[in-house]
Amino acid sequence: MDNKKAILFINGLPPKNLPETDGYDLIACSDGAFHYLKQKNFPVEKLDFISGDFDSHTGNDEKVYQEKFIYTPDQNKTDFEKSLEIIQQKGLRKVHIYGGSGGEMDHFLGNLTVAFRFKNDLELTFFDEYSTYFFSPKSLVLEKVKGKMISLYPFPKCKNVATKGLNWALNKEDLDVTSRIGTRNFAVAEKVSIEFEKGDLVVFVGR
Repeated sequence: MDNKKAILFINGLPPKNLPETDGYDLIACSDGAFHYLKQKNFPVEKLDFISGDFDSHTGNDEKVYQEKFIYTPDQNKTDFEKSLEIIQQKGLRKVHIYGGSGGEMDHFLGNLTVAFRFKNDLELTFFDEYSTYFFSPKSLVLEKVKGKMISLYPFPKCKNVATKGLNWALNKEDLDVTSRIGTRNFAVAEKVSIEFEKGDLVVFVGR
């Protein structure tokens, strides 16, 4: 199922405009995101599952769609983490995530930490109003990005980073969250390449 992809809505800042869901093989949300999807008139009958502890769900929709609820009460894991576990169990690898940032920033940092844990097993891409972001493979090519903001954020360190197509190029240089990061760069070419030798790197591409 490597080519199949899921879309997951979680309880950060809701997207102003909900994305099209055609073409996704699985559509899911956390129980917190279920509230804003209803408010935005999302066709909740399209959801394959809703994951969470459901301590705040008492409305009629919760009764109608009860068969889609997957009860995950483990308080040692976030709703995001539990949703990814379910998606992984269903055999999908690619996941597009909405609602991962904004609002309370500890949630955002927590979501990045969860994504870090799954980065070797799932291909996770976050979308918000400002950018698309993800943990980068060691060799990455971005297409059609000229003029867009490109930020490189070590998590927490990244060795021998080399870039082509950015205004401020890196030539096998190290990034470290305690000393030097690579945020607020921008693409001067349609194609940008990023390579690094060791560590982990979050790449943000401006919308």
